[in-house]
Amino acid sequence: MSLYKTITVDEHTKVLIWKIEESLEWLSRDVKLTEHCRKRVEGMKSEIHRRGFMSIRHLMAEMGYTDQDLYYDEFGKPHLKDNKYISITHSFNFTGIVVSDKEVGIDIEKQRDKILKIANKFTPLKEYHMLANEDALIRKLTIVWGAKESIYKLQAEPGLGFLQHINISDFDFDDSSTTGKIFFKGNTGVFDIYFLEFEGFTCVYALRAQNYEGSNISA
Repeated sequence: MSLYKTITVDEHTKVLIWKIEESLEWLSRDVKLTEHCRKRVEGMKSEIHRRGFMSIRHLMAEMGYTDQDLYYDEFGKPHLKDNKYISITHSFNFTGIVVSDKEVGIDIEKQRDKILKIANKFTPLKEYHMLANEDALIRKLTIVWGAKESIYKLQAEPGLGFLQHINISDFDFDDSSTTGKIFFKGNTGVFDIYFLEFEGFTCVYALRAQNYEGSNISA
């Protein structure tokens, strides 16, 4: 069993990370999927995606949930039937979930130089000119991407853009936290962002700090 890390953020919020080392057969043992999820797994061409999907069901079991407790809305966002909030992530051989009474989002990313090629699509690169070397730049950009992805998963608003609408406050690597803001359709949302790094991967999770100000956002 490869429960890699458990983080208790507060009394209502917990993060669990799984390192995928088991076979698909082992991960599938004693896991009963809904018809919707069974079809999703059967449609996956990659075995690592299948193993990731099944490992998430083991993370859910750690929190007392089964696949039958989970459903997805029209945007593909996961929800729990007991009205707690859940977010799910998978990257290579790591998966993660966060469960909370608050709205949450989570993302795990492998730290790769590929992010340098797409950075200008999600953040102004001029903000990072003081970083000492390329490795530091890759690490920082991966955290920023993960923060924006976590907020995007949490908000799930059509038309929400990483570059145009989501801003992440600057941070030092030792901080392990920062804040993020959405400016979208005349409204502002504020989020607490937490991050950690392990084995060349970055995990970022976001919690809503306060509700949108002003009118409700239309879909």
